[in-house]
Amino acid sequence: MSLWSWVLLAAGMAFLTKLAGYLLPQSWLDRPIVADLAGALTVGLLASLTVLNTVGKGQALALDSRLLALGAGALALWLKAPYLVVVLVGALAAAAGRAVGLP
Repeated sequence: MSLWSWVLLAAGMAFLTKLAGYLLPQSWLDRPIVADLAGALTVGLLASLTVLNTVGKGQALALDSRLLALGAGALALWLKAPYLVVVLVGALAAAAGRAVGLP
């Protein structure tokens, strides 16, 4: 299959998935397991995208100052810091890592 065939297939699947959400009875969607599953999938997807963008470099892993910034930001979140503080802590950690020679 060509690339365009895969793109059209993915677009069709996304449309059918969204349509199925409208066609499902409301009683199915009101179950607690559905809300728990949706929350868990969202957190898992965002976590995996964050880690992939932090340590991924093409087909290899890149352990650089981005990983240091992610760890510092995670620590600030764990300490319940406000969002702006989390961003600043991450930026300062990345700057410090680059200052000591990390790529």
